[in-house]
Formats: sequence, C-alpha cells, structure tokens
Amino acid sequence: MVRGKIEIKRIENLTSRQVTFSKRRKGLFKKAHELSVLCDAQVAAIVFSKNGKLYDFASSNMQKMIERCEIQRNEYTGAENLQKQQYVQELKNEMVIMMDKIELLQLHSRKLMGQDLDSCSVEELNEISTKIEKSLTNVRSRKAKLNEYKIEKLKAEIAKEKEVFNEGSGLRQMFEAQSLWMQSRSMKSEKSAPSCGCGNMNISDVETDLSIGLPENRV
Repeated sequence: MVRGKIEIKRIENLTSRQVTFSKRRKGLFKKAHELSVLCDAQVAAIVFSKNGKLYDFASSNMQKMIERCEIQRNEYTGAENLQKQQYVQELKNEMVIMMDKIELLQLHSRKLMGQDLDSCSVEELNEISTKIEKSLTNVRSRKAKLNEYKIEKLKAEIAKEKEVFNEGSGLRQMFEAQSLWMQSRSMKSEKSAPSCGCGNMNISDVETDLSIGLPENRV
C-alpha cells in the first residue's frame, strides 16, 4: 500500500513531535553514513533539538572536519572580499578618470568664455576663435530661422484678421443695401396706394349719431 504524502509543517502534538524527531534524526544519520561509505566522502551532520541537546555524526574526526570547514569558509570569504576590493578599486580608477575629464571640459568651457587664456598658445587661441565663430554662425542661423517663423506666424494672423474684417464689411454692406431696398419699396407702396376721395368732406357731414335697431326703424 502506497503511503500518502505528508504535509511538511510543524507538528503541534508534543509527543508526536518528539517521536518524529527521534526517527528522522536516526534516518538522517543513517543516510549520512551511507553517503560517506558509498561515495568515499567526508560527511558530518549536527542537529540541535528544541531543548538545545546536541546530536552529531561524522565519518571521521568531527573537530578536524569543523576546522576544515572554517578554512574553506575563510578562503571563500577572502576570495569574495578580494573581488569586492578589486571592484571598488576599479570604480575608484574610473572616478579619477571621470574627474580628470570633467576638469578638462570645465577648463575648455572657461577658455571659450574668454577666461584662463594666459596659458594658451597662438595655435590654441586660433582654434578657440574658430570654434567661437562657428558657434556664432550656428546661433545666428537658428535665430534667423526663429525670426522667420515668427514673421510667418504674424503674417498668417494678420491675414486671418483681414479676412474676418472683410467678411464683416461684406455683411454690413449687405445689411445696408437690404435696408435701403426695404425703404425704397415702402416709399413706392405709399405712392402707388389709391386715394380715398375724402379730402373735401366736411366734418359736419359725417353722421355721428348712435342708433340702435334696424335702419328703417331709426329715429
């Protein structure tokens, strides 16, 4: 019958935990002994119980194996420390080189600004002058391009405003023409309207009496 897989976690029951510790410890030491015999290897195992009791196994002298382990650890640590020291030294060397480059760049920048020129030879001064003239040419070219861009932008804005103004003028002229046409049409309508022929009628001829009833019964 196949045994089920045991979940690896802390055993809560104290008695079961102690029994398991004793069995597993003996099994571990047995496997260590088999490994040392089968592979002709030096094997050591150290186990401390929860109460601090020491259990150990060694295929040879335990003290010698511990000393050998310390030697190996120190050698590994020493090699690791040596690598770290070499890496730190490389970083320091790179830092020195970068500082020298920064100092040269700062000196060159000061010379371009017209400072610290006492140590410069005629050739260096000519080279600096050529670089400055070239830089000025590039700056002026860039400045001219920016000015052209601003001028074109202003022209476009003026053209747009002029177009809006012309549209407004056209609409105003259309409105004025329509107003004149409406006034002219109104005047023509007044002139062409028929006269009522009542111009010579006296006010006294107008009947103003109020009557009630049919016309034949009026009093």
